[in-house]
Amino acid sequence: MKVASLKKEGKTVVQSHGIFDLIHPGVITHLNEAKEQGDVLIVTLINDKSVQNMPGRPVFPDKLRLENVVSLTQVDYVCLVDDSPSFHCVVPISPDVFAKGEDYLERDKQIHGERTNSMENSIFGKSRIYETKGFSFNSTQIINSLLDIYPEKTKSYIKEFSKKYSFNDIVDKMNSLKDMKVLLIGDGIIDEYYYCESMEKSPKAQLIVNKYVSHEVFAGGAFAIANHVAGICDNVQLVTLLGREDSREDFILENLKPNVGTKFFYRDDGPSIVKRRYISQHHKQKIFEINHINDNDISEKLESEVFDYIKSVVHEYDLILVSDFGHGFITDNLIGEIEEFPIKMAVNAQTNGANAGYNLITKYKNTNFICLDAPEARLATQEKHAEIEYVASKLLNEINMDCLIITVGAGGSICINREGEINLTPALATKVVDVIGAGDAFFSLSSLCFALEMPIDLVSFFGNAIGALSVRIVGNKRPVEGHEIKEFIHTILS
Repeated sequence: MKVASLKKEGKTVVQSHGIFDLIHPGVITHLNEAKEQGDVLIVTLINDKSVQNMPGRPVFPDKLRLENVVSLTQVDYVCLVDDSPSFHCVVPISPDVFAKGEDYLERDKQIHGERTNSMENSIFGKSRIYETKGFSFNSTQIINSLLDIYPEKTKSYIKEFSKKYSFNDIVDKMNSLKDMKVLLIGDGIIDEYYYCESMEKSPKAQLIVNKYVSHEVFAGGAFAIANHVAGICDNVQLVTLLGREDSREDFILENLKPNVGTKFFYRDDGPSIVKRRYISQHHKQKIFEINHINDNDISEKLESEVFDYIKSVVHEYDLILVSDFGHGFITDNLIGEIEEFPIKMAVNAQTNGANAGYNLITKYKNTNFICLDAPEARLATQEKHAEIEYVASKLLNEINMDCLIITVGAGGSICINREGEINLTPALATKVVDVIGAGDAFFSLSSLCFALEMPIDLVSFFGNAIGALSVRIVGNKRPVEGHEIKEFIHTILS
């Protein structure tokens, strides 16, 4: 309303948009130039929750950043905004001039690609975009050089990596994944998070009593992997199992990306899989978990129907992804049949409490790419204390595969291939909210990179990048988008 009245008075409205984490000479120059383009300068400042794809950011909370910008004489108005989706705060303001740093404009073109032109039309409309020179000294570069976002080992790794691969190289590699056609076979899981407050111990029984606060429901397991892949590739087909009763099909379809095709099979003797986790609201710690599941193998008849379908469509795809949680859908017979297809295949077989540790990767005999975490690899090889390099080599020799990657939590990952190449990549995460779903995200992108025959250092790097973004998200609340990965990589390579 205020903007409308300003325009009615004949004022030229200029908008600048960003994090404004540090007020440095580059910011001042940018804002001075922006103010010269009109009568009124409005700054839209991105709130904390929207700054999720930059390591170590924001340095200062949004309240303090807001106060800093308000104190600047060049600025007439400041608004704290949600930046999801990016730049949509421009629409209600509809400024006469949108001021943006020249290097940020170039960055946006690199990150968003073809979206940039459409964004300029749909978001900026008739606004004139003015390129200032101020951000040649940008906050990211200053923060990366002066603050200890990463330990020395990680900083050295990034320095050496950036000598080998430019950001343009990274963008080109990611863009090359777009046309890959992916067939995903796996256990779809619905994740329920129930947040509770402790009411202490019951005086009448040996019980810890909790009060319900709220809950959230997410599409997890193979559903989450499908969404991760669909944010990078245009063509994804999901084959999964639902329960005939209480299928939750409507919820699932509503929470899958539009470019995820689905083929659902139904079992009559169990529900769609639901994993309900009870979480301390205050401590954000999981208290306990209840699984709604029938983890017996599907019937031979249903098994045959699943295989017949896969056989009829598999020739249309470049890669088979298998997301195996050991919940009865992917049987030994089905594995044996799928392994015979002359198409690249990537597998993640999870070993966890829901399958009681029985779902070992060693049930696969012939595949191309395997992605596991360290406990899963140690269980499969029965090597509790051995060096992870030895565990990886042993597993590579036990299963006929081309490449293996093992995630080691805060230790990053180790990747080894049939040619004897070994790559160690440090963890790139700086903030951990929830580790659930991070392995699925890692598997999604690293598998695609392997299938396109990228070098193992790139396979590992991309996997660690998406993993670093995934651990900032509660469970499978949403997938990591392709542009977020590019933005994150751009930031750490700056």
